[in-house]
Amino acid sequence: MARKKKESEQNKPKVNTDHVVGLVGSTTEQAITETLEINYMPYAMSVIVSRAIPEIDGFKPSHRKLLYTMYKMGLLRKDRVKSANIVGQTMQLNPHGDAAIYETMVRLARGNETLLHPFVDSKGNFGKVYSRDMAYAASRYTEAKLDAICEEIFKDIDSDTVDMVDNYDGSLKEPSLLPTTFPNVLVSANQGIAVGMASNICSFNLREVCETAIALMQNPEHDILETLPGPDFSTGAELLFDEATTREIYSTGRGSFKLRAKWHYVKDGNLIEITQIPYSTAAEVIMDKVADLIKVGKIKEIADMRDESDLGGLKLTIDLKRGVEPEKLMQKLFRMTPLQDSFACNFNILIAGMPRVMGIAEILEEWTAWRTECVKRRLYFQIGKKEERLHLLKGLERILLDIDKAIKIIRETELDAEVIPNLMIGFGIDEIQANYVAEIKLRNINKEYILKQTKAIAELEKEIADLRSTLKSHAKLQKLIIDELKQVADKYGQPRKTEIIYESAQIEEEDEVEQVPDYPVTLFISKEGYLKKITPQSLRMSGEQKFKEGDSLQFSVETTNRAELLVFTDRFQCYKTRLADFEDGKASQLGDYLPQKLGMEQGENVVQVVLPGDYKGFVLFFFENGKVAKVPLSAYETKTNRKKLTGAYADKSPVKTICALYEDAQMAVYTTDNRAVIFSTAQLLPKTSRNTIGVSVVSVKKKAAVSHAVPVSESGIVNQSRYRTRTLPSAGSPLKPEDAPEKQISFEV
Repeated sequence: MARKKKESEQNKPKVNTDHVVGLVGSTTEQAITETLEINYMPYAMSVIVSRAIPEIDGFKPSHRKLLYTMYKMGLLRKDRVKSANIVGQTMQLNPHGDAAIYETMVRLARGNETLLHPFVDSKGNFGKVYSRDMAYAASRYTEAKLDAICEEIFKDIDSDTVDMVDNYDGSLKEPSLLPTTFPNVLVSANQGIAVGMASNICSFNLREVCETAIALMQNPEHDILETLPGPDFSTGAELLFDEATTREIYSTGRGSFKLRAKWHYVKDGNLIEITQIPYSTAAEVIMDKVADLIKVGKIKEIADMRDESDLGGLKLTIDLKRGVEPEKLMQKLFRMTPLQDSFACNFNILIAGMPRVMGIAEILEEWTAWRTECVKRRLYFQIGKKEERLHLLKGLERILLDIDKAIKIIRETELDAEVIPNLMIGFGIDEIQANYVAEIKLRNINKEYILKQTKAIAELEKEIADLRSTLKSHAKLQKLIIDELKQVADKYGQPRKTEIIYESAQIEEEDEVEQVPDYPVTLFISKEGYLKKITPQSLRMSGEQKFKEGDSLQFSVETTNRAELLVFTDRFQCYKTRLADFEDGKASQLGDYLPQKLGMEQGENVVQVVLPGDYKGFVLFFFENGKVAKVPLSAYETKTNRKKLTGAYADKSPVKTICALYEDAQMAVYTTDNRAVIFSTAQLLPKTSRNTIGVSVVSVKKKAAVSHAVPVSESGIVNQSRYRTRTLPSAGSPLKPEDAPEKQISFEV
């Protein structure tokens, strides 16, 4: 019997359990596509919309719920309270558990150093973003309040600037967005992994973001790189700038920035101290990787490595073996460890509930539109409040006509319920006005009090008219937003933490060279690009300098054999080299032809040669269209030996003069229509990007252009006050015969 029962069970048709769902004890067949649509898609959309992807205010729902709870607790003004108290209060809005809420607070806290501008002013151990193993203390041991910058996050939130929605159980109201007065979505780093998509937004310098937002509002064609040279991370480090990559990220919202650690060599102890690391890694990850490389024998130059981080901040110390060159070792570590790492960008943001990957300009455009709507709602709210007040005062004004009549009506009314209707009938006012009048204290029923109150009517009417005028004017609304952005930038702006190291994809690595001797030399550069390096002994014994037929001396300068040279060409490129790479010459020789020696492109010519020295100072570029660019020499400095830097200066207009500027000076600019302008270089603001188009200095007329520029001391101009200007740009003044240069004067470095 048992065998027959077993055989009958085996012969039963099998059910495909891949399509079976239902309650316990029952089964129902359902297509897998239907299961995904009914069960999985709502979950996926909930994760995307309500958890992982930030919105245009720069916050995820968990951030917003925590900060709003702290705001309602009065922690913008009060002293810090226990974090556990805040976590408990937040659970009224966020039902995901105390651990998740506290982790959110840790990330927003000043002590953790995740954000450039933290929102939580913390006390106690909140861990560190650059440490994997440094655990934060429990919420019962730490304290917190809102940081000062939260005033800009919650500004006018009680003026109906944003929608208030029900919390998860409908017992409380919470804001759908926070009315940030600055583009926090770009200032605060944010990362989230949803279902089928993710978001990874790097942080940018607050002042630079505000300037960029203002510039785009004033000119939609503004070049973003002019005001936003690159991201800025709370951990500092160095950003290896590549223009093509940066422009692609700014345009598409996707791509990677390269970051590397900051370090310095301590000669006394023969050790290297690393004080800043890339935002995307941790100190323990770096230590583990170096230890692994030492074990397998790939790194033999390190005697010991330890983590000496303390209250002063991060510090990784590397003890070197005798004879090790720190620069070479660090280049090796950059190649083989996370000391050089990439930050992958994915600017995925929720706009009206839909995820969108956007570039910088599009993000700022969306933020500006949203902020404009917030400002409009604030103005409508203010108008409503003022109109309510105006309505009450107009009712009070009616009473002014006959105070005795009002008193008589109230005194002769037998029933309390009839006071309001009798006042309405007696003075022709509505119920709201009658209630307001009826509630006035007996001591205030005098002409002086009522006149004081009614005097505000004209002022209120004027204020309401001004607010309505602002609402109707796009320019006025824009000015309000711009003024707020300027105030935020001035109040909370900070210097960059991440230093930008200008590099290009086309940069060519030079071979490592051994130490070269240093001794004094005199450098001679000809107008056609020939270079001669002559020692003092040879110079004393030589006669007249020899040049190619038709060529002549452009400039000469005394320097040393180890000096670096920046050679600018007419192809908007800069070649870096050292005098040590050139043989010592004689006056009787033509010298080395720079285009050939430096491997320039065919037809590429030398425009100017600059000695950067210690890279403290600026380079001035005078363009044919009258613009002048003031670029820091540090923009051309690289730690490794580099040969060619593309995009060395702007290509919008031909360059006429390039010169080094070690301290501010007076410059004379000449135009082809025989005019001149004298101005101080202190009037020019330096630009961070090499390819900046500069600012207008000379207003050139039609068919005219800038011809050249020289220091005033070399111009030969007698009547300097005639050409000097304090406001830029200037059309200049026609040259008088006694001021006109007898010949073309070239600038000496």
